[in-house]
Amino acid sequence: MTQTLALVLAQLNPVVGDPAGNADKARVARAQAAAMGADALMLPELFLSAYPPEDLVLKPAFQDACRKACDELAAETADGGPAILIGLPWVEAGKLYNAYALLDAGRVQSVRFKVDLPNYGVFDEKRVFAPGPLPGPVTLRGIRIGLPICEDIWETEVVECLAETGAEILLSPNGSPYRRGVRDERMAVAVPRVVESGLPLVYLNQVGGQDELVFDGASFALNADRSLACQLPAFREAVVLTRWVRDAGGWRCAEGDRAIVEEGEQADYAACTLGLKDYVDKNGFKGVVLGLSGGIDSAICAAMAVDALGPERVRCLMMPYRYTSRDSLNDAFACARALGVTYEIVPIEPVVAGFQSVLAPLFTGRNADITEENMQSRARGTILMSVSNKFGPMVITTGNKSEMSVGYCTLYGDMNGGFNPIKDLYKMEVYRLSALRNRWKPQGALGPDGVVIPENIITKAPTAELRENQKDQDSLPPYEVLDDILNCLVEQEMRVADIVARGHALEVIKKVERLLYLAEYKRRQAAPGVKVTRRSFGRDRRYPIVNRFRDPGAEPYRPAANGPAPQGAARLDVVDF
Repeated sequence: MTQTLALVLAQLNPVVGDPAGNADKARVARAQAAAMGADALMLPELFLSAYPPEDLVLKPAFQDACRKACDELAAETADGGPAILIGLPWVEAGKLYNAYALLDAGRVQSVRFKVDLPNYGVFDEKRVFAPGPLPGPVTLRGIRIGLPICEDIWETEVVECLAETGAEILLSPNGSPYRRGVRDERMAVAVPRVVESGLPLVYLNQVGGQDELVFDGASFALNADRSLACQLPAFREAVVLTRWVRDAGGWRCAEGDRAIVEEGEQADYAACTLGLKDYVDKNGFKGVVLGLSGGIDSAICAAMAVDALGPERVRCLMMPYRYTSRDSLNDAFACARALGVTYEIVPIEPVVAGFQSVLAPLFTGRNADITEENMQSRARGTILMSVSNKFGPMVITTGNKSEMSVGYCTLYGDMNGGFNPIKDLYKMEVYRLSALRNRWKPQGALGPDGVVIPENIITKAPTAELRENQKDQDSLPPYEVLDDILNCLVEQEMRVADIVARGHALEVIKKVERLLYLAEYKRRQAAPGVKVTRRSFGRDRRYPIVNRFRDPGAEPYRPAANGPAPQGAARLDVVDF
C-alpha cells in the first residue's frame, strides 16, 4: 500500500482561448514538479481553456483544440514522470462537460465531470455545460483520490458520495474569482466538507485577470483535523510541493508552504492592479495612456498602472482648460514625477473653441449649460483616443463606482477607454486605497516605494473643473452620504423606507435612486473594469435600461395571508420620461 504522495500544486495564470499556450504552461510546471521529485502535478479547473471560457466553449473547433492539448500532454506522461491532473471542457455522448482528467502512463486514465453547475452572480455554467453524474474516486499511483470540482464542495452530496466510495484525499480544482470576503466563504465551505468526510482537502485556485474578473489564487490545503497544512500566496503564480504521508489516522500533509496573503484593502488594491496588468498584457497592448487631471481618481489609476506595468509603459497627459486650477497643474506634475511616468501637457482650448465655433449657428439663442461642459470632457477623450490610435497604448478610463452609479461622467468623454481599474470602487474607497498605497505596495509591484499620490490630491475637495469654482458636491450629496446610500441600493437592494431608517433624508435617497436608474444606459456603454465587490455593474447587477419603477419610499407593502393585493400597492413613476 502506498504510504507517501508528493503532490505539486500549480497555481497558474492561464489565458482564455489558448489551449496550446496553457498546455505549455502545464509542461513547464510538470518539469518543475519532476525536479522536485513529485508523483503528480495538480492544475486548476478548466485550465486548458482557462476560466471562464463563456460561450467560446460551445465552439466545436475550440473543444477540439482543448482535447488535442490534453491528449498531447497525456502522451508525454509515458516518460514515467509526474502524473497530471488538469481541467478542460470535454464532449462525451453529445454533451459538453466541465471535466477534470487524470493523465498518467501515456494516456488519459480517468475523467470526472462537475456535478453542481453554478448559475448566479458572475457564473452561468448551466448555459453551456451539462451536469455530470455523482462521481467515485480515481486511482492515482495506488491512492484513491476524490475530485470534487469547485462548486461540488459547496454542497454536501458530491463529497459525501466520494467518501462513501472510498476516497482517501480530496483534491478540488477551482476557478473562483476574487471579491471581498470570498476567502472566508471558501474556508467556511471547505472546513465542513473535511469534518463531514473525515478526509483532507486541497483547494487549488486559478490566479490572474480575465476581463472583469480577477482570480486571486490563495490556494490552501486542510488536514483531516481541519488544521491548515498549506497556504499559497494571493495574486501571484506559485508552483509548490506538498508531501503527504499515510498513518493510522489516514492521510495528512506533512510539508507545505505557508504564505501570508493580502487581506482587506490591500487585497482590493492588488486585485485592481493584477486585473489591469492582465487585461493589457493578454490583449497585447504596448502600454497605457490616461488623462492625469490632478484629481484622486486619475492619480490612483496612474499608480495602479505603474505598479502593474512599470513607469516606462505608462503615458500621462494633462489637458488643461480655462477652469483648470494651478493646484491641479501642480498636483498632476508632482504625481507624475513621483511615479516616474511620461508626462505631457496638451491644452484643449483650441479644440473646445473649434467645437463652439462649429456649433454656434445651431445654438443661437441658447444659454451655455452642461453641453459646453461636456465639450471639454469629449475634447479630452478624443485626444486620448488619438494618442492610442497613433502610438498603440490602451486608454485607461478613471471613473469610480460612485460616479458610474449616478451618471456623473460623460459618454464619449471621460468614459472613453478600454479598461477601468477602479470601476468597482466607491469614491471613499478610492481615498482609502490612495492613502494605503502611499505607505504600502503589493509584492511584485513595479512602481516606486513611498508616497506616489501627493497629499494635496487626497485632501482637497473633489471637482471636475468644468466650470468656475465647481465642486462635486454642487451636484451630489457628500460622498460619505452618497456611498452609503449607493451601498444600500446597489449592494443590498434595500427598500427606500429602510434606508430612511438608517438616517438618510428621503428626498436625497430618491434623487440618488433616480440618478442610479437613469444612468443605466451609460453603464451599458462603459469600459469593463475589475470586479471587487459582491455586486459589480454588468456581470452581477443587470438592470433594464427602460425602467419606470421607483420605490415610493412608504412603509413596505406586506400582503395579507389571504386575499389579493389592494389596488395601488405599487406605482410607476413616469416623471423621468
